[in-house]
Amino acid sequence: MKHVAWQGIYPALLTPFTANDTIDYPLFQKNLDAQLAAGVAGIIIGGSLGEASTLTREEKAEFLTYCVKSVAGKVPVIINVAEQSTKVAIEMAQEAEQLGADGIMLLPPLKYKADDEEVVTYFQEVAKATQLPILIYNNPVDYGIKVSIAMFEQLLPYTNIQAVKESTRDLANITNMINRFGDRYKILGGVDTISLECLMLGAEGLVAGLVDAFPQETVAMYKLVKAKRYDEAVAIYRWFMPLLELDIHPKLVQYIKLAATAVGISSEYVRAPRLVIKGEERERVLKIINDALANRPILPDYLNLEVEVA
Repeated sequence: MKHVAWQGIYPALLTPFTANDTIDYPLFQKNLDAQLAAGVAGIIIGGSLGEASTLTREEKAEFLTYCVKSVAGKVPVIINVAEQSTKVAIEMAQEAEQLGADGIMLLPPLKYKADDEEVVTYFQEVAKATQLPILIYNNPVDYGIKVSIAMFEQLLPYTNIQAVKESTRDLANITNMINRFGDRYKILGGVDTISLECLMLGAEGLVAGLVDAFPQETVAMYKLVKAKRYDEAVAIYRWFMPLLELDIHPKLVQYIKLAATAVGISSEYVRAPRLVIKGEERERVLKIINDALANRPILPDYLNLEVEVA
């Protein structure tokens, strides 16, 4: 089985497009280079922010192949598996394994509101079909299905189910998971606007969104928490919050692409049915971005921080 530490910052990467609606690989590489230089612990491709719902199966395979080759083992490459049927989810997981992915992020079945038994069985069947480490995406707010403590209990025998992207927005859930399972499941915070709180409560890292535009600030905040330099982490977080709120809007893809474009590592192109934002909406979001850029914090030498080990 491949090894993923599930610690640190895992950006849910954008999929940049050209004006001709093809994947813009040179621009993706520019963003990827910025993420790696900032010290991210891994990358996640083909998620919601990566416009997975509009990528074809062929594009996902090509994109994964590109990432595996480009990253060249520096950090784990995780691909999202978000499907409607168990059969296709298994096929996608197995294809990801064949193409060199280091792990998968697994959503509950889409569109059909499966009950608890159906969701657990779905996760179990995918886990049995692949050796890849699995990150369960627990997001009842957006997907209508909550993976409960009792459901995680039933997943304990499946050793490749290793981590959870915690997006329930219920901070108590982190403590409840740790109280019940200890470190059996690594917890990664999945909602930008409560990311610092998640880290303070014991999350091992973050699956982040605004990291796509601000990788250094995101990794610095994480490292400062782990080094117990809390005041400095909070100062970055307070500066960051107006930007982080762009992550919890239905147009998060357009908003975060606009932010990443402002710092030169994306473009605004999105794939239909999404449309590029314009007019008053664009001006409002640009003001948030430009105000933040005008007051960007000076970061410590966070890559060389001495992190205290408990």
